Amino acid sequence: MGELYQVLFHNGNGFSKVHCEPINQKESNGDQKEDSWFEEELDADLKWSFALNRVLHRGTSEYQDIALLDTKRFGKVLVIDGKMQSAEVDEFIYHEYLIHPALLCHPNPKTMFIMGGGEGSAAREAFKHKSLDKVVMCDIDQEVVDFCRKHLTANHEAFRNIKLNLVINDAKAELEERDEKFDIIVGDLADPVEGGPCYKLYTKSFYENILKPKLSDNGIFVTQVDYSFVLYFSAHHFHTLMFGMLD
Repeated sequence: MGELYQVLFHNGNGFSKVHCEPINQKESNGDQKEDSWFEEELDADLKWSFALNRVLHRGTSEYQDIALLDTKRFGKVLVIDGKMQSAEVDEFIYHEYLIHPALLCHPNPKTMFIMGGGEGSAAREAFKHKSLDKVVMCDIDQEVVDFCRKHLTANHEAFRNIKLNLVINDAKAELEERDEKFDIIVGDLADPVEGGPCYKLYTKSFYENILKPKLSDNGIFVTQVDYSFVLYFSAHHFHTLMFGMLD
């Protein structure tokens, strides 16, 4: 492994690094060429690494660290608090599965509330369904939203759609304050890192006392669930909790 020259993020749940590693290639002048890599530690015995062209942007908002990386294989990659959130080449797979099944299962979806979703991809997929009259996208971090609007050009049309109601607020507080109910509620959130802004949006009390009452008749809630070793509860426990609450 090459010499570590930059640590992008380090939180209590693992490291994310950019390092330089010699590979078996040479520049035209005969010098050894070095590649840059992004490395994320998923668990004590599991990491993944992505070869980089360059770091496009780094910043820190009130709530979290933000980075945009230009990777060799997956295009632009959004990283928040050291955790990869989406990659330009394949993010459509995640967002299509997150959005379309719920909308297709609902008999007549008119309204949607997206918790998080600041990059705009979930809203982009939602607007492919003409039955929707209103999509509320509630993200806590204005800087993440502005960052994604500037750098993730594939979602520009979603941000300009007249059906989008963009709200900068904590999703829990926003749902509590609203009187209306929604046909679809989507959790397009970062992983529940303890102490992070999304952690409380994965709790049993939030699901039972705040989210469920905001679902309309035939309402559907859908959320992402990352690998069980990343979460602070097992996937089995999470699914049992959700089934018991929404049944």
